[in-house]
Amino acid sequence: MLDIRPNCEHCNKDLPNTSTEAMICSFECTYCKACALDIFENVCPSCSGNFVERPIRPQKEIDTNPSSITRIFKPKDLEKTKINSDRFKNIPPEKR
Repeated sequence: MLDIRPNCEHCNKDLPNTSTEAMICSFECTYCKACALDIFENVCPSCSGNFVERPIRPQKEIDTNPSSITRIFKPKDLEKTKINSDRFKNIPPEKR
């Protein structure tokens, strides 16, 4: 089950369960769309995988399966992430 993390790991923007701006990689690194697509160019700065829109957990499930309240805020070194993005952004995710 996904954690549904509450914020962007890079800019700390709030990303509640109902947010349509949340993007995740296969390890559930969580970023807002602006960071994931504009800054990291669809290349996760941690694993080099791609991002997909995070699903929204139905409200009826939140009571028994609440989203995480643990904030992860680890701004990335933009020079290093640019090198990583440039290396992988033109390689399809399934071939990275």
